[in-house]
Amino acid sequence: MTRNPNIINNIQINFTRMSKGQKIIAEYIINNYDKAAFMTAASLGSIINVSESTVVRFANTLGYTGYKELQRELQEVIKNKLTTVQRLSLAEDFTSNDNSLFKIMQSDIDNIKKTIAEIDMNSLHKAANLLVNGNRIYVIGLRSSAFLAGYLCFYLNFLFANVKQVTAGPNDVFEQLLKAGENDVVIGITFPRYSKKTLEALDYAKSKKCSIISITDSLLSPATGISDLNLIARMDMISFIDSLVAPMSLINAFIIALANEMKKDINSYFEELEYIWDRYNIYDENNNIES
Repeated sequence: MTRNPNIINNIQINFTRMSKGQKIIAEYIINNYDKAAFMTAASLGSIINVSESTVVRFANTLGYTGYKELQRELQEVIKNKLTTVQRLSLAEDFTSNDNSLFKIMQSDIDNIKKTIAEIDMNSLHKAANLLVNGNRIYVIGLRSSAFLAGYLCFYLNFLFANVKQVTAGPNDVFEQLLKAGENDVVIGITFPRYSKKTLEALDYAKSKKCSIISITDSLLSPATGISDLNLIARMDMISFIDSLVAPMSLINAFIIALANEMKKDINSYFEELEYIWDRYNIYDENNNIES
């Protein structure tokens, strides 16, 4: 069968070639994909009266390595559609027993592992090169992504003299991008539920011929259609909060890649910074612990 990158389209395209049992599964998923995304193969089979092995074979037939891969793609489809109230119901998996802390941290570890496995190093180096050779750098991330944008800007300001964080402040985001132009780079950080204002700002920057780099969770993200380069960090839903551990780790890797590109240029800069920090007592040097 033909493997389409969109799971719903994938099912629809291959529907006529499916067996009777597979069509029953296909119809249920198409009509109830928001529920099916969080069902195990066994629970899905139980609801539509087919065996667990039939559900697993259905996933294999569509070109997935197993049911879990199919399930992950379903979850990608609905990530941006869930309300906060609906996401709260997902917390049951993490609060039903004493291992909730372990499960949440394990989920973060899994996201980092997936990000490592899927990262496009070529895109990472190209993005670093864009910043090194660009003019001004704008970073936009709103709502929960604002923390990531602020963190990235904090370190970019050590490396560049022309970094601006676009914020949801008194000036509209479009006004803050008004002077952006052809040799400028705009970094957009957006994760489900994707901020409409961030996407509109990236589209506006694109119309001004800026280079666009997106830091987002999936190639299905609406930001990827606007961007020249995409840096993907996996983010699964944990109840009403956004798990931003993998995106933060990716940003760290991006900053180090930039520093490596500019190593000769930044040594003297950091030496001067250390002098300033020492002279004006920026950091607490009294690390003695009294007994």
